[in-house]
Amino acid sequence: MDLKTIIDEFDRVAKKQELSTSKYHQLIVMVEDEIKQALADLQSANDIDHKSVIKHLTEKLDAYRVQEQIKMLKKDLKVDLKNYPEILGEFVETDISKASRNVEFESPIVNKIILNLLYHEGLFDVANTFTNEAQQRHINWLRRDFSKMHEILDALKAKNLEPALNWVSVNRRILDPKESNNLEFNLRRLQFLKLLKETPSEGINFVKTYLSPLASNHRNEVLNLTVFFFWPEKIETSPYSDLMSPEKWAAVSQEFIVQFCGSIGVSFRNPLTVTVDAGALGLPTLLNTANLMGKDEWAAMRKFPVAMELGKEFQFHSAFVCPVCKEQSDEDNPAMMLGMDECHHVLCSQTISALTKRKTRFHTIQCPYCSCVMSVNMCRRLYL
Repeated sequence: MDLKTIIDEFDRVAKKQELSTSKYHQLIVMVEDEIKQALADLQSANDIDHKSVIKHLTEKLDAYRVQEQIKMLKKDLKVDLKNYPEILGEFVETDISKASRNVEFESPIVNKIILNLLYHEGLFDVANTFTNEAQQRHINWLRRDFSKMHEILDALKAKNLEPALNWVSVNRRILDPKESNNLEFNLRRLQFLKLLKETPSEGINFVKTYLSPLASNHRNEVLNLTVFFFWPEKIETSPYSDLMSPEKWAAVSQEFIVQFCGSIGVSFRNPLTVTVDAGALGLPTLLNTANLMGKDEWAAMRKFPVAMELGKEFQFHSAFVCPVCKEQSDEDNPAMMLGMDECHHVLCSQTISALTKRKTRFHTIQCPYCSCVMSVNMCRRLYL
């Protein structure tokens, strides 16, 4: 079964749901109209006619068979909704619990990761509740720094650029020169356009004071900004109106987040998000492997038997693949450098063990690349 079959079935169920919703709405409107009409009749009728009005309304509602129609609509939709998971199950694995293993989590570490997420997202009230319920201490320095970050982000949302510009100025020495220059220019560009729209007469002085010092790295962009002097009151209709779009403000905010997180030594992507994203990418491989292995074998597995390629986005350290055995190094089979003063070629630990000559008094190894002979004791682990 191909993906088109799934999409077609999904579209069919979605259309059926829309039709059911439309019929529900139509039925409700009809009942509502009858009740409104009855209320109007009651207000205009004398006491003797009230019973007849109520009787007439009851007969009308009974004729609509409201409950029967709702049950029928639910039944039809339920059949389609029941069939869709069955069709979906033929295409993808719906029981992802098969990939689960009984792994003991270190609660303090998991709690810190959750706190990191809450701070990162600015959910400080939720973080307070979490620390109380989980009996977890706040990470004070991280809370303080992320609180500052969100103060500046809130200012950016309000089109106030000064806090972000002040932060760049204060932290310039610890920021990457190129990246901080780009961030400052993007902030100044928005500031210039905002100023030009409000007080065009100050535009030239602003360019001289703030944009000219940044022109060495942004010459073309600065030249493009001078075009706005021809449209001081019609920036939205100028050829470069997109420079003031909401997307540009959002991009500057994201750029600031990256720079801010780098300045405090944390990733701009919080660990929990990275973990969930990596897990989602690796889930198909995990499920396929779990289905091929026995339940006991899967539960007892110490090392994943196949390569898990998640892309460079999820590579956070150097990886070494032994040129002899073609296996990637890990904690059980680390990368080792041969000798201290000899060849300095690198193999993994298991390869060195396999090549070691044990017949001599001192265990020696001959490098498979430069033929240097050395004692195994002279090999040193590399920490990547």
